[in-house]
Amino acid sequence: MKVAMVSEHASPLASVGGIDSGGQNVHVAALAAALARRGHDVTVYTRRDSPALPDRVEVSDGYAVEHLSAGPAAEMPKDDLLPHMSELAAGLAARFAQDRPDVVHAHFWMSGLAALLAAQGTGIPVVQTFHALGTVKRRHQGAADTSPEDRIRVERAVCHDAARIIATCSDEVFELVRMGARRTAVSVVPCGVDVDHFTPTGATLELPTAGQAYRLLVVGRLVARKGVDDVIRALASLRNTELLVAGGPEPSELDSDPEVRRLRAVAEQHGVADRVVFLGRVGRTQMPSLLRAADLLVTVPWYEPFGIVPLEAMACGLPVVASAVGGLQDTVVDGTTGALVPPRRPDQLAQVLRHLLSDPMRREGYGLAGIDRARARYNWDRVALDTEAVYADVLHQTSGAAPGLGAEDGDDLEIDLLAESSREAVR
Repeated sequence: MKVAMVSEHASPLASVGGIDSGGQNVHVAALAAALARRGHDVTVYTRRDSPALPDRVEVSDGYAVEHLSAGPAAEMPKDDLLPHMSELAAGLAARFAQDRPDVVHAHFWMSGLAALLAAQGTGIPVVQTFHALGTVKRRHQGAADTSPEDRIRVERAVCHDAARIIATCSDEVFELVRMGARRTAVSVVPCGVDVDHFTPTGATLELPTAGQAYRLLVVGRLVARKGVDDVIRALASLRNTELLVAGGPEPSELDSDPEVRRLRAVAEQHGVADRVVFLGRVGRTQMPSLLRAADLLVTVPWYEPFGIVPLEAMACGLPVVASAVGGLQDTVVDGTTGALVPPRRPDQLAQVLRHLLSDPMRREGYGLAGIDRARARYNWDRVALDTEAVYADVLHQTSGAAPGLGAEDGDDLEIDLLAESSREAVR
């Protein structure tokens, strides 16, 4: 089938590790490639964030990426993109008229808005993956949440108007139903991991070391909600242990990064500055060898819609200590592939880490179980097969329906009003 993916801020061609580039970029790229391997014609539409970008890129993995205009051709924080979704929708509508897809799969809430606007009246069904929900973000970040004011309103409209919603974990299903989604319109398909790239055998990355016996590893974007400061606080209670932090800016830019400076201050305050090493952005090709160089992956965000890095660690045989939130509760099996701890509790985190570091046989058992789980449940071919089944079911459900299925007249008006408000913001 012909699949159009919309990922307005997370291009599959972008380097991972910046403030607005991370798991969604990886997800879109890997899913597009896996669907292409299954014989589907996949095009990913994303926002042009540089005038130098070509209109279309044929990716070696078998899918294409098209860059559409939506605001200035420059990098912008994703929270500033809502006013430009009407322009993105117009570009999508023009492309759909020229090359009609069988199904549109939108990634993130703004992509959902643009996709629904573009598909209005065409009969093309829109499948939505949110990757993160505004209600959850606002609950955990409060006044620090920089999302646009209309985010939750748009998400509720997208929930109602999309032909199907793909949740990436069971926890997300309950949030979606609370937002008004019909339970029968929600399917659970997890994110995946490249089990050919992330393997337990191979080289280990040579790294700067603090000369300690044990090595903890944190990987991810350097934002406060990731809980890196809690790992640093826990480190203060551990002997002979160092912490490597991978992610954030390029290594040459670490000293000027505000979050790195904040985390270094936390390390100084707790007397562990000499045992915390910031690596900066690590390329994807180096990530397996980095994971194999650690004793434990620690990922303790306040909330996490899914979390791909724990899967990558499991596929490499690295046990995981994670906070019991969101999708981490699905991927990490407590007492089997790793350990789950309460978020924002560095005291309990330290206790769990201490026990695991002193028990090499348990760590080895967790690592072996993680390999099996990653390969059996989370390999991308399995995820693509499950996603394909959702597309096929949606097409079957909509095959005899009138154009515009999935949106009642009142909700069409709601989407139109949201589009008009975004145009007004531009003016």
